[in-house]
Amino acid sequence: MTYARPSFRNPDIPLNVIGRSRKEYEGAISTLCAGCGHDSISGAIVQACFEMGIEPHNLAKLSGIGCSSKTPAYFVGKSHGFNSVHGRMPSVATGAVMANKNLVYLGVSGDGDTASIGMGQFVHAIRRNLNILYIVMNNGCYGLTKGQDSATADAGSINKSGVENNFQGIDLCGLGLELGATFVARSFSGDKTQLIPLIKAGLKHPGFALLDVISPCVTFNNNVGSTKSYDYMREHMEATAAIDLVPYKKEILHQQESGTVSYIPLHDDSMIKVNKLAADWDPLNKTSAANKLMDSKSKGEILSGLIYVDHESKDLHQILNTTDTSLNKLEQKVLTPSMDVLNKINAGYR
Repeated sequence: MTYARPSFRNPDIPLNVIGRSRKEYEGAISTLCAGCGHDSISGAIVQACFEMGIEPHNLAKLSGIGCSSKTPAYFVGKSHGFNSVHGRMPSVATGAVMANKNLVYLGVSGDGDTASIGMGQFVHAIRRNLNILYIVMNNGCYGLTKGQDSATADAGSINKSGVENNFQGIDLCGLGLELGATFVARSFSGDKTQLIPLIKAGLKHPGFALLDVISPCVTFNNNVGSTKSYDYMREHMEATAAIDLVPYKKEILHQQESGTVSYIPLHDDSMIKVNKLAADWDPLNKTSAANKLMDSKSKGEILSGLIYVDHESKDLHQILNTTDTSLNKLEQKVLTPSMDVLNKINAGYR
């Protein structure tokens, strides 16, 4: 069995501005559940990088642990990649960005990887204004460990075991805005018309770009009480063994006019309510952005679109006034300065 994609030559295939085909931005075949929203996000990343004409070797993709953190294997296969420890992707990304400022950095995380074990790392990456597009593939559950509620699960939601979540969910966009993120946006995995431009904007933004993407989990939206659940079927049939399987589901696609509110049905027949920002929304006003987030939350709506952006911010390299040359390209005489240089530095502290 192979996860590599077959290669076919097609002389008429469309090319981007640097002469590359879309296929050159793909990766291995996904091993996630069929219909997973994460695969839709990976497809949007492929399309965004293709349209932007990013050279694959100029992209560095980083991730932690979780279903979401597997996805860098599924896009831009010939780029740089680092799969870090659970929740520690931001610190690895910080080191990479500081070592080489000339690459395009894309971090992929999940709601557990970011809002639980990695919360401290996430907070400090924001406050340092690290130059990275940080995508959270947010499904509100731990898909690798049987679907427990994550820290972003909304209060009152019902998990696979039929238990109601009694805790307030963490709003990553609201948190990012409060901590000073200079680019805050939210989208839905099935709305590629909105998602692809947001990914492109985030990759271009000179600073920390937070993109929270609601991404339904097809396997753990299988709530107790449904006549289509596995438990129900086991109770009503004679079986030789209890066997788990992953259902085949179609990708959830959605298109919505700007400035409207829509209900989107998920695989378990539940609904999410999405408020798509109007085309004339001003994302430069932080106070309006915070108020809009709170207003939408009070109505049970998921606000999507570019919520806030700061064009005047300084990224970490500008704040620290680092060299324009990447560390791996610094010459010996710069890395080992003479005694005259050292004496001059010491004199500056007297």
